Amino acid sequence: MRHLLLPLSFLLIGAAAPVEPRWERIFDGRSLTGWTPKITGQAAGEDALGMFVVRGGAIRVSHANYRKFAGEFGHLFWNTPLKAYRLRLEYRFFGQSLPGIADWQASNSGVMIDAQAPQTMARDQQFPVSLEVQLLGSPRAAREPTGNLCTPGTTVVFAGKRDLRHCILSSGPILPNGRWVHAEVEVLPDGRITHRIDGKVVLTYRAPELDPVDADAKPLIEAAGGALTLGGGYIALQSEGHPVEFRNIEVQRLD
Repeated sequence: MRHLLLPLSFLLIGAAAPVEPRWERIFDGRSLTGWTPKITGQAAGEDALGMFVVRGGAIRVSHANYRKFAGEFGHLFWNTPLKAYRLRLEYRFFGQSLPGIADWQASNSGVMIDAQAPQTMARDQQFPVSLEVQLLGSPRAAREPTGNLCTPGTTVVFAGKRDLRHCILSSGPILPNGRWVHAEVEVLPDGRITHRIDGKVVLTYRAPELDPVDADAKPLIEAAGGALTLGGGYIALQSEGHPVEFRNIEVQRLD
């Protein structure tokens, strides 16, 4: 019997499930160490009026030192590029939008994925070339769900064809400002991308590419020798003129 049991034990060990990649907390809750701001009109690394601060264990988009919005779109980049991964975080809109914003900017933020490096952005560039997981709240002029996709300088395959729309709405909910919302995005090695809001799938697409007709994307395409495939990049938290907070930001690497 011992001779029969020994091979069986080896078979059981060999059939064990693979170890799940660990979740890595990329914001320590106390500082912006490891993050780089890029604000329209400023060089990468500059944040003259303190748009991004830490309050109560969260990264806050603060407009305490701004009197009105004058084109200062902001993005806070995590300094490590990624290819295949899962990202999860919580976000919450609060307070009032800055005076001077357009209607579409109210209760509007996002998480940019597969983004260009902040140092490669032009000084006056508004948005990094990226895929934006658009986060929306309510009230705002248009009743739109959260968890959408916007594509500054990029395109994707959606519903079986390459979709050139700038924004593709999700099946997510319309949520009121003031509550914490759990958002997750999964970027698989085969190019499939999934958005989840509060644990539910709200959007899927695949095969992201740089847009050859977009002015901000053209230098990146040239630097890549003409290649359009977007196979990774940086994560960035967005400021569009409405106060928002992000917390419990974690990454699970899949490559």
